[in-house]
Amino acid sequence: MSDGPFRRVLVPIANEEDARVTGKAVAGRFDDATLIPIYVVEKAGGAPDAAGVEQREEFAETLFKIFEAVIDDPTLTIEPTVGYGTDVAATILEVADDERADTIVFVPRSESRWRQLLTGDVARKLINRTDRPVLILPGDRDE
Repeated sequence: MSDGPFRRVLVPIANEEDARVTGKAVAGRFDDATLIPIYVVEKAGGAPDAAGVEQREEFAETLFKIFEAVIDDPTLTIEPTVGYGTDVAATILEVADDERADTIVFVPRSESRWRQLLTGDVARKLINRTDRPVLILPGDRDE
């Protein structure tokens, strides 16, 4: 385990590009930590889900493989997890509690302000509702 303050790091990822960008941003920032990439399967809240749960779980596995390939650090432990819920931010926070995460780390996704207003800004909710540090990392350092 790490001697630093962040031994268990929850890392939300949403899609292939996010897995790659976030993996690159996280790589080299934590020593001997456990990284917990999480993909949230957003449930429709009573309505039938647009995509089957099994299909979304397979998608999550693809994201985890991308994330792990980018990290490529034998000193880190990677424990991927899938969360299920109607509110992505609330689900991430519940998993952070369940996994005893010391921090939540993510790279902001570029979304239009209208989309954020209509769907709710997950990043804002994470920052405002959590009881643990949230680290927001810059995106691609190569760009």
